[in-house]
Amino acid sequence: MAGTGKSTISRTIARELAEKKRLAASFFFTRGKKDISHSRMFFTTIAAQLANSLPVLWTFISDAIDNNPDIFKQGLREQWNQLLFNPLKNAPTQSIQLVVVIDALDECDSMRDIQLILQLLEEAKDLATVQIKIFLTSRPEIPIFDGFRQLSGEAYQDFILHNISLDTVNADISTFFRQKLSPLKAKHGLGTPWPDELIIEQLVERAAGLFIYAATTLRFIQDGIDGPEEQLALILSATKSSLLATEQLDGIYTTLLPHSVLGKRGSQECEQLVERFRHVVGSIVVMFNTMSARNLAQLLQIPFKRVYGTLDSLRSVLDVPQNENQPVRLFHLSFRDFLQNSQRCSDSRFQIDEKERHTSLFRQCMSHISQLQENICSLWGPGVLITEIPKDTIQKSLPPHVQYACRYWFDHWRLGNPMAAEEDIKTIRQFLEQDFLHWLEGLSLVGEVSNGAYMIIALEEILSVSCNAY
Repeated sequence: MAGTGKSTISRTIARELAEKKRLAASFFFTRGKKDISHSRMFFTTIAAQLANSLPVLWTFISDAIDNNPDIFKQGLREQWNQLLFNPLKNAPTQSIQLVVVIDALDECDSMRDIQLILQLLEEAKDLATVQIKIFLTSRPEIPIFDGFRQLSGEAYQDFILHNISLDTVNADISTFFRQKLSPLKAKHGLGTPWPDELIIEQLVERAAGLFIYAATTLRFIQDGIDGPEEQLALILSATKSSLLATEQLDGIYTTLLPHSVLGKRGSQECEQLVERFRHVVGSIVVMFNTMSARNLAQLLQIPFKRVYGTLDSLRSVLDVPQNENQPVRLFHLSFRDFLQNSQRCSDSRFQIDEKERHTSLFRQCMSHISQLQENICSLWGPGVLITEIPKDTIQKSLPPHVQYACRYWFDHWRLGNPMAAEEDIKTIRQFLEQDFLHWLEGLSLVGEVSNGAYMIIALEEILSVSCNAY
């Protein structure tokens, strides 16, 4: 399945399957989110959920792990065979048909893994004892098409959302606008009719079949600086009905950014706001995990009011909870893609330089790591088990922004052109000489030591390759 709205559909289907007790497992890929942006935990997660959904598999999967304790570190094919295919093949015959939901496969960061996953999942058709159906969604990208072309015709059926009649989609979008705009008329005492039929038709035409355009337009009208009439007029004057769907979406982003971030402020203040936007929103765009506004302010070492003020002005594209402890999220990944693409984001003030943002976040992470001290949680003696330490003690000693720094400093350095700046190499050297043990202690407290080992191995490889190059 491909097209706009795929994630919403897959989540709805997963919920309905769970209610009917037919959901065997699910995995929702999300680019830029550490554990779900790659395939390393894909089959292990599916196996764990299958064992809970189908208890008869528990013994087979448990035996596979006992016989090969390193299976979690091995390749996708080994994990598929030992944790999934063989247990399913050897399980007693089951009458119920179960479904595995896989959302946004295109968000997996390895094209090679995407195609291998498709090849392995095809083998599920040969299972005789357990009936497994796989519901998979993805954008129509070339590696996905190539992967399906290599499968046998009877292995899958595809359904392309873009092939749904545009009249049907437009009717739904028209209903959406009517229902959502109607309360604004009463709230703001607007005249009748508002919006009139012509305006509804214009909005539907500009949406060009994209619900994300409709949703973003609605939030802009609802939460904008000016009243809904002025906000709506701005949208209609800034976008043209002759543009393609993605161009319409880019057009609304191009319109709302200067209006929401800068408003009618003077040039000097605008420069400060643009820089703050790049720092705050640019960080959210490239970060590997979501974070609350307050924790983000701590990570970036910026006053909370400045961070929240930046986020609050962008509620049409950002989910900014009233609860300061809840994570801030992008409403749609198209906004991230827009900001990182200089051809789509025509206003250079709002373009996000991905490498520059990763480098900046790496430096912020190392700044927090350098402040760690021995015996972070002030434990009462050596040999204390992690399970004996109260969770609130760990959270107090290692707040979320410090945990993030410990987990992801290497990934930010790796993606930020690591050998470009001598100062960053010096920071790495100082980290290894002074902060390494404190960092390992921090990772152990949050159960991430194995990832720490991976980081050091990868760091050694990058440094050795760079040294050989010279």
